[in-house]
Amino acid sequence: MSKIWQKSVTVNELVENFTVGRDTEFDHQMAAFDVLGSLAHTEMLQSIGLMSAEDLQLVQTELKSIYADIQKGNFAIEPGVEDVHSQVELLLTQRIGDAGKKIHSGRSRNDQVLVDLKLFFRHELQQVVEETEALFRLLIELSEKHKNVLLPGYTHLQVAMPSSFGLWFGAYAESLADDLELVLAAYKITNKNPLGSAAGYGSSFPLNRTLTTELLGFDGLNYNVVYAQMGRGKTERIIAQALSSIAATLAKMAMDQALYLSQNFAFVSYPDTLTTGSSIMPHKKNPDVWEIMRGKCNRLQALPNDVAMVTTNLPSGYHRELQLLKELLFPAFTDLKNCLHMATFMLQNITVKTDILDDPKYAYLFSVEEVNRLVLNGTPFRDAYKQVGLAIEQGNFNPDKQVNHTHEGSIGNLGNKQITAAMEMLLNSFNFDKVDKAIKQLVK
Repeated sequence: MSKIWQKSVTVNELVENFTVGRDTEFDHQMAAFDVLGSLAHTEMLQSIGLMSAEDLQLVQTELKSIYADIQKGNFAIEPGVEDVHSQVELLLTQRIGDAGKKIHSGRSRNDQVLVDLKLFFRHELQQVVEETEALFRLLIELSEKHKNVLLPGYTHLQVAMPSSFGLWFGAYAESLADDLELVLAAYKITNKNPLGSAAGYGSSFPLNRTLTTELLGFDGLNYNVVYAQMGRGKTERIIAQALSSIAATLAKMAMDQALYLSQNFAFVSYPDTLTTGSSIMPHKKNPDVWEIMRGKCNRLQALPNDVAMVTTNLPSGYHRELQLLKELLFPAFTDLKNCLHMATFMLQNITVKTDILDDPKYAYLFSVEEVNRLVLNGTPFRDAYKQVGLAIEQGNFNPDKQVNHTHEGSIGNLGNKQITAAMEMLLNSFNFDKVDKAIKQLVK
């Protein structure tokens, strides 16, 4: 395998294959971001006198051409080329000559990989936020649409108190809003520029790291060059926590839907085309989408631990096993985005049952309502509790099935406007427009 940094010694092929692993596979996903980093870096090099204006023009024009090819799917890491960084530099050198060899001044592969990862993670987190927002808005819409449709609430999987589809849909909407608080924290930590840290100890060149920060749309710098390298692994661990939080919400939602679709519950239904059948039981309508989602999201909840086990007890500085984090994080983004998308798709096609509580087996669901009515009429709570309990024991319990919950966040006062307002404020905090504007300016 060709290495642009290699001298006279050739690495043993067995060692080479073991240490490279799946890097090339994931490097394709970072290709566009590698070019963006080089566009910013070369503009900075010219500003400090390490590249002529003529060479910068050649390099930038060709980098933008490579970027366009990547966007069209016309980019590949050639056999024998080590990684995406080598491939981009090789293409530049082939097309424009010696000017292409100058792009690596003032940086190491360490900070080049770091900035590629930061840009990739930032992009992926934005897509996760957009998918989460779409699901959130649908859940709020469904909550409002079905706010007057009651269903049983459970504790210990025992019938407990009246709930509603308004509460059910709204609960998961608010859960996603809290999940995005963690995603915002991960995004803020991700959106800091490590470029210029070189191998982790800076450079003797007078690099203008503030300029590359502005060009790439980062909110700030990883100032300390040692910490910039220490941030690799830490950033992934924090991102993993954020992704696992969304996954936990989806896994619980998927479990509810699998239960609610079963014949013993029969609270919801879906078109036959969205469920699967059995090879021997003609009546089956299996919730395979929700079950696969539950499994994927349960697995994603192990992600923070997986990342921690790779990075625990590493000293400062770069270590090769950090590349293994790509194998954990890159597929995780894909799986979570797919799960969010499928949850939205399924819920767009849900039908809820409107007469669930007419079934006599849910009569005891209203026991608390009866106790509360007696209390409101002057009966002490403990006496009211005993009175209703005795009626249940004697088979004389005939509840009024009207529900009057009016406090904040209850059946009659969902708080969806407040939840949506909090979500809007949160979404605005990401400031994606700043990043989009910077990238468009960089590649125009």
